[in-house]
Amino acid sequence: MLDVSVVGYPRIGADRELKKATEQYFKGAIDAEGLARAGSALRAAHWDAQKAAGVRYIPSNDFSFYDTFLDTAQALGAVPTRYLELGLSPLDTYFAMARGFQRDGRDVKALPMKKWFNTNYHYMVPEIDARSRFALAGTKLLDEHAEAESRGVATKPVIHGPLTFLKLSRLADGTAPADYEEAIGEVYAELLGRLAARRIEIVQIDEPILVADLSEADLRLFTSLYSRILARKGSMKVLLQTYFGDVRDAYGAIMGLDFDAVGLDFVEGGENVRLLKETGFPEGKILFAGVVNGRNVWRNDYRKSLELLDDLGRHAAKGIVLSTSCSLLFVPYSVKYETEMDFRYKRHLAFAEEKLVELRELAELFGAERRGTDERLRRNQEIIRDKTQSRDFFFQDVRDRIAALSKADFDRSPAFAERFEIQRSALKLPLFPTTTIGSFPQTGDVRKLRKALKDGEITEKQYNEKLRSKIRELIKLQEEIGLDVLVHGEYERNDMVEYFGENLPGFLFTQNGWVQSYGTRGVKPPIIFGDVRREKAFTVEWITFAQSLSAKPVKGMLTGPITILNWSFPREDLPLRDIANQIALAIRDEVLDLERAGIKVIQIDEPALREKLPLRRANWKKDYLDWAVKAFRLVHSGVGPATQIHTHMCYSEFADIIREIEEMDADVISIEAARSDLTMLNVLKANNYAHQVGPGVYDIHSPRVPPEEEIHEALSRMKGKLDVAKIWVNPDCGLKTRTMEETVPSLKNLVHAARSMR
Repeated sequence: MLDVSVVGYPRIGADRELKKATEQYFKGAIDAEGLARAGSALRAAHWDAQKAAGVRYIPSNDFSFYDTFLDTAQALGAVPTRYLELGLSPLDTYFAMARGFQRDGRDVKALPMKKWFNTNYHYMVPEIDARSRFALAGTKLLDEHAEAESRGVATKPVIHGPLTFLKLSRLADGTAPADYEEAIGEVYAELLGRLAARRIEIVQIDEPILVADLSEADLRLFTSLYSRILARKGSMKVLLQTYFGDVRDAYGAIMGLDFDAVGLDFVEGGENVRLLKETGFPEGKILFAGVVNGRNVWRNDYRKSLELLDDLGRHAAKGIVLSTSCSLLFVPYSVKYETEMDFRYKRHLAFAEEKLVELRELAELFGAERRGTDERLRRNQEIIRDKTQSRDFFFQDVRDRIAALSKADFDRSPAFAERFEIQRSALKLPLFPTTTIGSFPQTGDVRKLRKALKDGEITEKQYNEKLRSKIRELIKLQEEIGLDVLVHGEYERNDMVEYFGENLPGFLFTQNGWVQSYGTRGVKPPIIFGDVRREKAFTVEWITFAQSLSAKPVKGMLTGPITILNWSFPREDLPLRDIANQIALAIRDEVLDLERAGIKVIQIDEPALREKLPLRRANWKKDYLDWAVKAFRLVHSGVGPATQIHTHMCYSEFADIIREIEEMDADVISIEAARSDLTMLNVLKANNYAHQVGPGVYDIHSPRVPPEEEIHEALSRMKGKLDVAKIWVNPDCGLKTRTMEETVPSLKNLVHAARSMR
């Protein structure tokens, strides 16, 4: 039987306890001690679940009140001076970096936020400036290990590695990761020394950057850093953990260093198998084999996994530890809470708790003398066969539409330059037109309404009328504020992807399938079980009602096919390209119905476009961007030239795909800029971006209200970089997670700044 390891565990809690406790702390409903107790209870539950499942290597320090990468920055002393000068407690300094701080005349923005590799998780970007001094700060890593020990649970402490930390941080101008080698290397060496002194058996150092493109300088830095760090480990074992792909560039460097164990991803890193076979695996190292998928929700195919483990075992002389492919942070907590899902679908799913069972059963089957006749393997293979043979959600009309697509279906005419003049004449908007991204705060009364409908306390007719009343109020409010292009607020939508999935056959939905997106923000990704199609319009009635209340244009609000795909758990029996085109055709039908209903401005959001880029640049176009951009074009290529198409993107690096963004051929793009200090402006200017653009003028993920002067300054900077006739004024992202008390003054300042610029 194999030993079992888990890379990381969901920290959100079975009932989103993390979100609830943290938000209570933000509101002052509990104090720091209350928050600490909530965190301790969650950690205990997660450790106990893993111990009960027979996990040998249970992670600690994978828990965080906001983000583990931000935890690492604070642990290394990488806290920018402006946060230290606030004079707050360590906990509140931490939250100031995460959310910003605005109180008693003090106003500090939050750190930037970006997507974590090619996932929908957002990490906080540490900032290392000329005044940064690396030094161990705090004892969270040691404290959580000791806390687990006190419960009788032996854990492996987990920390992000120095190369990943340096490569993903924002470094001082004119510096490179290698400039910080000595300082950060010494801190990690000291940390390992402290862990070794505590007689900790093994520590896990995560270096996911090793699966991305690496330069010779990166590899030299990696080797040099760990030569220094590993010299201090003593008899303690060090596991180097990688995930999200293969380590082809770094394989030789990894194997040449004194790591006791190496964790490799064999789900997304298929090339790792070839590396082991052709290059070999050092006799003195243990292989932690990531075989159980930490990023999708489908049952593991035991037969395939066992065959892979047999193969790997022939190349790892010191043995194998069975592991998840990555942290289970990216899947929901447990299928057992899905009491309303049809069993014929539910039996195909494995969330975090179920993956613990899969790990245990695979570990036991691997060592079984007669595993071919084992009931667990037979039952597993029956479920796998049922999924591949199922005809549920098979729609021949969808397959026929995909097969009939031609090049003309992906191109819009006339070209943008001509459309720009037509739309300017039709819409008659002022310079610096103001708008929002779409959603308005989902206030307590909206959530209560949704729950009342679900519980049968009100009828659907009553629910709809109350939402219409909310829309009336919002249209009036936006007109009073002075916005130029209005939105209906999206009160009828639970989530920008889940709502669309609920209206498109082919999707499954969960009651409690929450996954952490960032901080206290959770999402419930739909599950794509079969072919996707639209049977009837589902946004048109809401948008046309809102438009009937104002002479100003009201945007039709839609989520794009790539974001719906990337923020869902995809099926595994069709290429992603085909799934994207199925969704695109469904959204295209909605776009054309909105246009026929008289809606002049339609926004098709694609915040997740960059998210699933292959981690190696050579694969970007062929393996992703070619079909992703075409899927977006398929959605809007059928509209007339006077219909203005918007799209929105946020919290990713877009500089290196700016040409592909332009190829999407949206008339207007709103894009995150405030958290990244408007650096996107330089990218747009350098690439002569021709379309209209609204770089976000304030960060909605922070509760602070941006002063009018701050927005005016941002617009002045835009004016120096972009064509004034093509600048839009908008926040960074949707306002769903904010309060009206924060939103209204922020938007008033936005409008006043735009008017002063005119």
